[in-house]
Amino acid sequence: MGGGRSAVARGAWALKALGHPWLGIIARIVVGGIFIYASIDKILHADQFARIVFNYHLVPAPLINIFALLLPWVELGAGIFLVLGIWPRAAGLVLIAMVIMFLVALSINWVRGVNLECGCFTVSSSAKGAIAGLVLRDILLLLIAIQATLLARPKAWLTDRG
Repeated sequence: MGGGRSAVARGAWALKALGHPWLGIIARIVVGGIFIYASIDKILHADQFARIVFNYHLVPAPLINIFALLLPWVELGAGIFLVLGIWPRAAGLVLIAMVIMFLVALSINWVRGVNLECGCFTVSSSAKGAIAGLVLRDILLLLIAIQATLLARPKAWLTDRG
C-alpha cells in the first residue's frame, strides 16, 4: 500500500503541529484581539447593547441591564489577559464558555426563525446578518479558542503563567 506513514503517525504529527507554542501565541492574539475589539462598542453604548440582549429573549428582564453592563467588561478583561498571557488557560476557558453561550443563543433564535441584531461587534441597528453565517463564524472562533487554550503548549511570552 505504499511507504507512507500510518494513520496513527499522521494523527500524532497533526496533534503535535496544533500544539506548537507559536501557533498557540498567534491563536491567543487572534482570539483575545477579537474579544477586545468586540467589547469596545458594547462598553461605549451599554444602553443599545441592553436592547440587543432583550431582543434575544433569553435573559430574564430584571437581569438584562446587569448582563449588558458586565458581559463586555468580561470580554475585554479575558481578551486582554489572553493576549498578554496572564493566566491564559483561565482567560481562554472564559472565552470558550462565552463563545458556547453565543452559539447557543444564536442557535435558539435561528430555530425560532428570529432575524435579530447579533450585537457581536457593534450595537448598530444595521448589523443584521444571516444567523447561519454567524453560527459558522462562532464555530470557527470556538475552534481557534480551543487550540489557543487547550491544545497549544505554553510558551514563555510576555507574562505567560500557564
